[in-house]
Amino acid sequence: MNRITATYEIESPVGIAKASEIMAGEQSTGTFGKIALETDELRARHGATIDSLTVTGVNTSPSLPTRAKGENYERGVVTISWPIENLGTALPNLMSTIAGNLFELAEVSAIRMTDIGLPKVFAETNPGPAFGADGTRAAMGGHIGPLIGTIIKPCVGLGPDETATLVSTLVDAGIDFIKDDELQANGSHCPFSERVEAVMRMINSHSERTGKKVMYAFNITDEIDQMKRNLDLLSAHDASCAMVCVNSVGLSGLRAVRDHGDQIIHGHRAGWGLYSRSPDIGISFPAWQKLWRLAGADHLHVNGLASKFTEPDPVVAESAKSVQTPLFCDGGADHLAMPVFSSAQTIWQIEPARSLLGNDDFIFCAGGGIMSHPSGVGAGVVALRQAGEAARKGISIKEFAAIAPELKAALECFKKPKINLEI
Repeated sequence: MNRITATYEIESPVGIAKASEIMAGEQSTGTFGKIALETDELRARHGATIDSLTVTGVNTSPSLPTRAKGENYERGVVTISWPIENLGTALPNLMSTIAGNLFELAEVSAIRMTDIGLPKVFAETNPGPAFGADGTRAAMGGHIGPLIGTIIKPCVGLGPDETATLVSTLVDAGIDFIKDDELQANGSHCPFSERVEAVMRMINSHSERTGKKVMYAFNITDEIDQMKRNLDLLSAHDASCAMVCVNSVGLSGLRAVRDHGDQIIHGHRAGWGLYSRSPDIGISFPAWQKLWRLAGADHLHVNGLASKFTEPDPVVAESAKSVQTPLFCDGGADHLAMPVFSSAQTIWQIEPARSLLGNDDFIFCAGGGIMSHPSGVGAGVVALRQAGEAARKGISIKEFAAIAPELKAALECFKKPKINLEI
């Protein structure tokens, strides 16, 4: 298979069959009118084709504002494909083709891209994650079980020394993973270089004493040249992980980080709701995450079960599983990454998260779920680890708590959330 495919849920006042033809023409050889140079031979060689088309319903009014009007607005699902010769394997050009002007067409009153299919030739120029789950575990000395993590809070306001003091408390408590909040960048109150030096002094000292190297994801998000300097600074301090806000730096920025540094790349999806929240326009996470993995992300945030955000649990579950799904439709490199669960997570969500994935290759970040434990931060970390052990052994969390006092206290402290994985 040497074609690129993209699947869309669309709505149109001219019917989805006609709208699909317009979409395919707009994104390949066509324009608003017939031109002499668009020969049948050229169209056969370079034109996009409609691979499948299914009508799913009809609305009496448009879901999005559009100049084109109709008596009805037909909805459906369409898959369109392109020859790879049109664009090559550069990810920015791929985006211009599959998610370009077609989102603006007047004949389309709703459009959401739900999937992408890529031939394995993309692996030749897009190496994907350098580490993934196995490399992440190796960087931590062969860690077993899910990574128990947390986020520096408050999000902003702490200086370098205050941040390092909190890190010292967390590493002594037995945490596996710590990350900057996405809002913590390179402000004057906490300069990046000073934060790296102060934090890594604590982490390296703890590693020398205990043999455990806690992973800290520093937010390097910035202009490309500055991100490269940030990576060099991380290398100088033996820091193993760089956090990048993938929507902010774009695919080329993420790829530049992958090519320049030797750090694990922690992909934060800040701004994701812009692409995903509406059922009538945007891009689904299972589609988008394929490109972030191609560009080099080792970890990808997927929200959390029963979180504070708007995504329902089935969407979170689909997102988490997609990150661990082989990338190419015709074989080749799998390019697997680690899903990161976060947002209002406690001991209650670990077993459902592990159950839906069927493995421990995920990061489980909790803020209040650690800090608010009645016996302190250390007990909060231990309780989460105990919940993970119970899930791995197939023992109910309440049964395991009978021999795990930290977990028992957490069960009494944190209210059980309602998790609904049914669509």
